[in-house]
Amino acid sequence: MANGTFGGNRPAKPQRTPLQATLYWGAVVGVWGLIFIVAFFAVFASDLPDTSKLYDVKRQPSINYLDRSGALLAVRGSQYAPPVDIDALPEYVPAAFVAIEDRQFYHHFGFNPWGIIRSVAWNMTHDGPQRGGSTITQQLAKNLFLSPAQTYRRKAQELILAVWLEMKFSKKQILALYMNRVYFGAGAYGIEAASQRYFNKPASRLTIGEAALLAGLMKAPARYSPVSASERAARRATVVLDEMVRTKAITAEEMEAAIKEPVRVSATLANQRAQYFTDYVDAQVRALVGEPTEDLVVETTLDLPIQVAAERSVKLGVEGHIKQGVEQAALVAMDGEGRIRAYVGGADYAETQFDRATTARRQAGSAFKPFVYLTAMEQGRTPAVMVVDEPVKIGNWEPKNYTNKYLGPMTLQTALAQSINTVAARLANEVGTSNVASTARRLGIGSKIQLDPSMALGAVEVSPLEMAQAYAPFSNGGFLAKGYGIERIRTASGKVLYDHGVERAARPAVIGSPALQYMNQMMRQVVTSGTGARAKVAGYDIAGKTGTTSDYRDAWFVGYSGGFVAAVWTGKDDNSPMKKVTGGGAPAEIWRNFMTAALPRLKATPIPGGIIEPPPFVGEDPIGDLIDPAATPEGPTAEIPASAGAPPADQLPY
Repeated sequence: MANGTFGGNRPAKPQRTPLQATLYWGAVVGVWGLIFIVAFFAVFASDLPDTSKLYDVKRQPSINYLDRSGALLAVRGSQYAPPVDIDALPEYVPAAFVAIEDRQFYHHFGFNPWGIIRSVAWNMTHDGPQRGGSTITQQLAKNLFLSPAQTYRRKAQELILAVWLEMKFSKKQILALYMNRVYFGAGAYGIEAASQRYFNKPASRLTIGEAALLAGLMKAPARYSPVSASERAARRATVVLDEMVRTKAITAEEMEAAIKEPVRVSATLANQRAQYFTDYVDAQVRALVGEPTEDLVVETTLDLPIQVAAERSVKLGVEGHIKQGVEQAALVAMDGEGRIRAYVGGADYAETQFDRATTARRQAGSAFKPFVYLTAMEQGRTPAVMVVDEPVKIGNWEPKNYTNKYLGPMTLQTALAQSINTVAARLANEVGTSNVASTARRLGIGSKIQLDPSMALGAVEVSPLEMAQAYAPFSNGGFLAKGYGIERIRTASGKVLYDHGVERAARPAVIGSPALQYMNQMMRQVVTSGTGARAKVAGYDIAGKTGTTSDYRDAWFVGYSGGFVAAVWTGKDDNSPMKKVTGGGAPAEIWRNFMTAALPRLKATPIPGGIIEPPPFVGEDPIGDLIDPAATPEGPTAEIPASAGAPPADQLPY
């Protein structure tokens, strides 16, 4: 216990000099770092992808879609071009990508530790979009070898492959590989394909502004597309130009000149129409010819000028009725042969690609009633048969009219024109709902049809395409017209793989006389003085039917002239109610605006079949003996024709 210490005196431990401490701890960190690296590679490098196919290019063949006159509608699939020599590009082109994607590209060994730390710190302290810390080399590794899955394992493998690329290739080679492989949107892979797709010029002729715009696409090709988001793309290009000035790739004067010089995107790409239609037929190509192994050309039935009118009418119609809760619309138009001539699946393809023309199924409302009336005509009734609009009960169901009023005796023609629910419900019950369903299926409705009494009022979910093809027989003389969009598929070299006209069977007649003439007569009345008055197109023979569902969730107008039919739907994707929007309102207006532009181009003819005078009504008519409908305000003449100050369409009983 000498000197106050336990166990006696011990020599003091010598202190390391600063140099010795540095060497010691450096060795410790080095050993543990080596252990970490070995473990890291052992865990994550065991299943790295095969890098021997670095230069293999596998792409989906491109498909060019043409309208019926040969005009280009759209290009789908991947477009590659031969790799471009980076030395053949203006210096500012690769500099734009380095400036915005990886400013330290020439100074790191595949990854940037500080960039990773900054991105991790940002992502931990901020909500919303996450920042990435990937270098150009890491992006190349991901594009060449890995999936886009956001997992720690994939990110670790990305780091390993980035280091491998840096060891194997020079910086110039890595940058060239990156620019020749990265995706630029619009189906274009690589700088050369992107330059051709967006600007119709080789990459060697890109301007500073064009180079900045293409470099800006790397962040998100769809979001910053100069086609669908031109303003956003321009703002992003300005950010790229700022970075180019900061990295001394260009001068401030060159930036100002680039901003003042407009960037013109390819007119073909910028004006692409019919994207919903292209999606619709694109899904059918492989079913018809199998998986394509070479570039294809698909000749479609679409008529581009008519399609433009359809897209404009739908867009303006939705915008014009947005205060009434109209958020979406769809339109399908076809000729009497079934050729789809216009197809719009929504108000704005750039906002949502969900196709309401075929994918969505919505209740038809009173637009389904013509199938009820056709069944009745085929069973011997005529438009002049007298019926009574009065309360009716079928089982436990008591259908109501739109106005909650009853008009008393009227003809079947008037009942359809004014879309009287009680009459349609009783009529369907009399002819049999199963017979009505058979009629609808015979004309072209393919969706499931329930047989409850409410089906008479359109409690049946259908698509606009189905409704268009089911009304087509009324327009073409009574023949089936199944809608189709592809006429011919051929290879780029000219080999025909599919032809719709080959071995095409004769179209069967699905409506006979005099039922066809009776139906056309009644549906003309819908437009001339009934619920579809807003669909009139001066100088043309027009017929059709409105449809509105419960709580105004769906509104329809399906109408036709000679050999041409169009179906229009409006509503909301979430199936919530609109504000008293009926089939005679927004849908009829969209239909009229579209047909006003389309009919002159089509040289439309009168609806075939003419009008057959029905035989006089024979039988006891005790109500008619007691009440003179021409003299009573409750009779059919009490209806206010559109030409005599009819109430607004959204106040009519549809």
